[in-house]
Amino acid sequence: MAALVLLAGCTSGASGDSVEAASSTPSPFAACSTPVPSAAVSPGAASPAAASPGVAALQGLSIGCFTGDSPVDLGALRGPAVINIWASFCGPCRTELPVVQKLADKTTGRLTVLGVDSGDRWEAAASFGADHGVSIPTLFDQDRKLAGAVGAISLPSTIFIDANGKMYLHRYSMDAADLSDLLLEHTGLRVEL
Repeated sequence: MAALVLLAGCTSGASGDSVEAASSTPSPFAACSTPVPSAAVSPGAASPAAASPGVAALQGLSIGCFTGDSPVDLGALRGPAVINIWASFCGPCRTELPVVQKLADKTTGRLTVLGVDSGDRWEAAASFGADHGVSIPTLFDQDRKLAGAVGAISLPSTIFIDANGKMYLHRYSMDAADLSDLLLEHTGLRVEL
């Protein structure tokens, strides 16, 4: 039975991370609820905090959804998952994010793919997403909370989480071949992009 992790539950209030309601530009990104891949709900799978000290950095970290939904509890996320940290002003991010979108399109139901717009302006990120056909569920992290928590000192950075909760942070930009190779290495999923 496929489980559903609701990454967004109630409306965001005081978090200040989401400003869609105050913007005239609609969000091009999907809502922040996503099915848990079937591999993530296998019996005996370790919790992320128990499996890897790196994933413990996500515990208690909530970031608002770009669409205005309530903050997402990243500590509740189960793998396999890919979290891409990006910004519209980052040249390599602008090249990489459409590749991440392609990954999301090819792995629906097998892999959770999230974007995290980090340290950016809401309007600039929305414009970039709309112009480049990027619609993956995206969090708006203007204060760079996630980047700080995991030590992502440059953009883009990508977090890979396997089904047992082991986390790997890749701190460089990727093309399609790099992303396919890293996905296989760190989650065990083979996807040709």
